[in-house]
Amino acid sequence: MEDKKELIKQKIAVLNEAARAYYTESREIMSNFEYDKLYDELTALEEETGIILSSSPTQNVGYETLSSLPKERHPARMLSLNKTKSVDELAAFAGSHKCLLSWKMDGLTIVLTYRGGKLFKAVTRGNGEEGEVITNNARVFANLPVKIEFGGELILRGEATISYSEFERINEMLPETDAEYKNPRNLCSGSVRQLNNKITAERNVMFRAFTLVSAGPAPAGETGADAPAPDFGNSREKQQLWLKDQGFDIVDYIVVTGENMAQGVQKFADEISGNDMPSDGLVLVYDDIEFGRSLGTTAKAPRDSIAFKWSDEIRETKLIEIEWSASRTGLINPIAVFEPVELEGTTVSRASVHNVSIMKDLKLGLGDSIEVYKANMIIPQIERNLTGSGTAEIPDKCPVCGGETEIRGESGVETLYCLNPECPAKKIKSFSLFVSRDAMNIEGLSEQTIEKLLGLGFVREPADFFRLERYREGIESMEGFGEKSFENLQKAAEKARSTNAARVLYSLGISGIGVANAKVISKACGGDMAKIRTLTKEELLEIDGIGGVMADSVVSFFADEENCRKLDDLLAEIKIEKETNNAEQIFAGMTFVITGSLQHFENREELKEEIEARGGKAAGSVSKKTDFLINNDVNSGSAKNKKAQELGVPIVAEDEFMEKFGIPGRR
Repeated sequence: MEDKKELIKQKIAVLNEAARAYYTESREIMSNFEYDKLYDELTALEEETGIILSSSPTQNVGYETLSSLPKERHPARMLSLNKTKSVDELAAFAGSHKCLLSWKMDGLTIVLTYRGGKLFKAVTRGNGEEGEVITNNARVFANLPVKIEFGGELILRGEATISYSEFERINEMLPETDAEYKNPRNLCSGSVRQLNNKITAERNVMFRAFTLVSAGPAPAGETGADAPAPDFGNSREKQQLWLKDQGFDIVDYIVVTGENMAQGVQKFADEISGNDMPSDGLVLVYDDIEFGRSLGTTAKAPRDSIAFKWSDEIRETKLIEIEWSASRTGLINPIAVFEPVELEGTTVSRASVHNVSIMKDLKLGLGDSIEVYKANMIIPQIERNLTGSGTAEIPDKCPVCGGETEIRGESGVETLYCLNPECPAKKIKSFSLFVSRDAMNIEGLSEQTIEKLLGLGFVREPADFFRLERYREGIESMEGFGEKSFENLQKAAEKARSTNAARVLYSLGISGIGVANAKVISKACGGDMAKIRTLTKEELLEIDGIGGVMADSVVSFFADEENCRKLDDLLAEIKIEKETNNAEQIFAGMTFVITGSLQHFENREELKEEIEARGGKAAGSVSKKTDFLINNDVNSGSAKNKKAQELGVPIVAEDEFMEKFGIPGRR
C-alpha cells in the first residue's frame, strides 16, 4: 500500500507539472497521449487504493467564501501535554515500555472526521473545549486525502503546518503590514482560518497526523454504519502505519525505550538545522494503548504522553539600545541590540522584538540585564528581562524623517507607524529594493549611499539612478566618494540598463510581488512589459500561483497615473531584452539544492538561473523531492549533507554536475 501511495504522489506531481507547463508557460513536457495515459493510471490507482489527495488533477476543487467560521464544542476536552526539558526525565517516563518519539510540530492542531470514506468535518483545537469549523479550508490542504479507503467513521488529530521554505516564499507575497505573520506558525494559523479557501490553497498548508482518536462504524443511518472497526493490536504504532496506508502523511517518529532515549533525542537534535518543517520539541507516547488509558489524566494533561522541549542555551547580557527600523510601508519595528554573546555556536548581538506590544510586555529599558536564547536553536529571542525597568521610550518622531508617529492597534497587537508619506525611509527601502541583485542589480549602492543621494536631491525616482552624470561633481564630493567611486557607480548603472521584464516588475515594489511571482507573470506575458502593465485581474488569476490579493495589487499599481509616469521615465532609460530560452529543458520536473561556495559561477543565484533556464527548480532545503544536492564539499558533515544521505539524495560537486549535464560555467 505504501508503494502505491508514493506512486500516486509521483503521478500527481508529474501531471501537475505538465499542466502548469502547458497552461502557464506555453510549453509541452509530454504529449497529450502520455498525459492521458498517466491520468488514467492515476485514476485506476485512486480507485484501487481508495486514496484521493486534494492536489490530484482528478479533483475539481470548488473555492468558496464564507461569511464567518462557525464554532463547535469538542465531544471531550482536548488536553495539553505536560512538559520537560530533561532527557533523564523522558527516559524515566518510558522505563522499559516501548514508546514512540516524534516531532512536536509547531502549527495548528486540527481534528478531522471522515465518514463513508470522505472528509466530513475539520475543527481547530481552539481553546481545547471549543474550536472553529474549517472543513472548507481543510479540503484544500496540499497533502490531505479527500477520500480514503476506510468506509466507517474515522476521527484523528494532526498538525497543519507551513514549512520554513514556503513561509519565506509566501512572506515575499504578503503586504509588509501583515505584522502578525512573523513566523510559520502564525502564518499557518491565519491561512487555515481564512474565510476564502482559495487563499488557503495558495499557502500550501500541509497536514501531518499524530493521533488516531477512533475508527469504527459510522453513526446509524449513514454510509459506513456497518463498517468493521480495524484491529490495531493495542499498538499506537500500528495505528500510525494504518493512517499512512489510508493516505495520510504522519509525523516522523522512532521507537525508543528508556534505555536508548538519549540516542533517540540526539537523532532529532541532529536533524533540526535541516528540518524544513517548524517544530518546537518532541512528543513521547506509550505504544501500548490500553496501558496508556489505564493511567488516566490529570486536570490538565494525559498521563500516557509527555512533551520534550529543547533545553535552550540561555545567556545573560546587557541591553545596549533599542533600534527602530523603518520600512517602505511606514511600519517601524523595534530591534534589541545587546552586548554580544555566544549561542548555539554563533555570536549574536541583536534580536527582533517584533512590535510595541512585545516590547511593553518585556518592560525593556537601556542597561537592563536580559536573558537571550535561540528559539528552536535558530532564531535569537529575548527570554526575559531580569531588570524590568520599562524605561525604553517609544519614539513620537520617526527616527528617519522626524515626522509624527502613531501607535496602531490591530487584533490586540500594537505597532508603530510613520505618518509622513514623504519619509525618506520609505524611499530608501523602496530604492534599496530597486537596486538589489534580484531587481535592477546596480552594484555599489548601499542604503547609506542611497540616503546621501536622496538627501542631496540627486535621486527622486527610480529613473534617476541612470541619470547620475548630471550630478557628477556633487556625488564625487560626497563623504567616502571620489572620482573612482563615481566611475564604478556609473559602470554598474550602465551594465544594469540591459535587463528583463521580470527584474523590472520586481523592482517596482508592488505589494505581494516577490522575485518568484515577478518571474511567473513575466513568463506568462513573454517578457513583454507593455502587456504586463495592461493585465486585468481576470488575466492575472489565470496565471498559476497568482491569487486575488496579488492580482489586486498589480492592477491597482498600474492604475495609478504617478506610478505609470515613473515607469515610463524608467523605461526611457533602460533596454528590456527579449526573453528567449532555447535551452533544452533537461531539468524538467527535477529539483536541486545548492549549498556552499562555487568555483565556476559568481554565486548560487547564477547557478540557480542556469537550472531554471533548463526547466528545473532550485529549492532551499533538502527533501524527498530533491534530485541532487550540489555541494563542493561532498564529504562535509553539514545538515544538508546529512539530510541528503538520510534520504538517499545524490550529493555532487560542481564539476561533476557540470560534466554530467553539460552545463557551462560563467567564470
